[in-house]
Amino acid sequence: MLPSLSTERASPGHLHARKWRGRIGLSLVAGLSVLAGMTDAIGFMASGDFVSFMSGNTTRLAVAISDGDMGLTLRLLILVATFILGNALGIVVSRLGGRRALPLLLCIAMLLCGAAAWPYDDQLPALLAAIIAMGMLNAAVEEVNGLPVGLTYVTGALSRFGRGLGRWMLGERRSGWRVQLIPWTGMFAGAVLGALLEHHLGLKALFVSGLLAGGIGVLSLMIPRRWQLGYMPR
Repeated sequence: MLPSLSTERASPGHLHARKWRGRIGLSLVAGLSVLAGMTDAIGFMASGDFVSFMSGNTTRLAVAISDGDMGLTLRLLILVATFILGNALGIVVSRLGGRRALPLLLCIAMLLCGAAAWPYDDQLPALLAAIIAMGMLNAAVEEVNGLPVGLTYVTGALSRFGRGLGRWMLGERRSGWRVQLIPWTGMFAGAVLGALLEHHLGLKALFVSGLLAGGIGVLSLMIPRRWQLGYMPR
């Protein structure tokens, strides 16, 4: 007789695999969050615009509208729309690549390196390429062992951590809320690194972001296929 599904799920082998799937997934989240923070800091310092933090650009857009600054309003509308387009392209590339991280991350790496190599004084095209890359990045990991994670934004992670902390203070012992600090920590560390790189290299620091994206993509080949399917959006 075949073992029941509940028995399989409770087996030591399944629990061991689930633990390692979670560890590897969170390591991937940490690396990609470093990439997002680094790229956002480089783009912000080089241009004054956020590359992945669309909440900030949305607030700036509202202020620009209230000030009647049509030039800045149009620019910010383009940035937000480009980020949305990047997210859509991320899903398309992910599906065309068989929901593997490598093709997606190689596309992101090419966009970031292309932005870094942009030869003209007008930085807007380079900025748009970086924003598309950050939008696409969100298709790399959506959840780990059922826990939602964000890569290019951390407000949700901090909110989930805070709510989990509140439940813990009330004596509830739920798992998973502490790991929400991983994307925040990764993004913060990446932003510090990106700021240091931008001081020395300017927008060309995006070459480092591109190399990091490609490197993470190559490392993702070591992740079992079925685990990647569980991380990425369906």
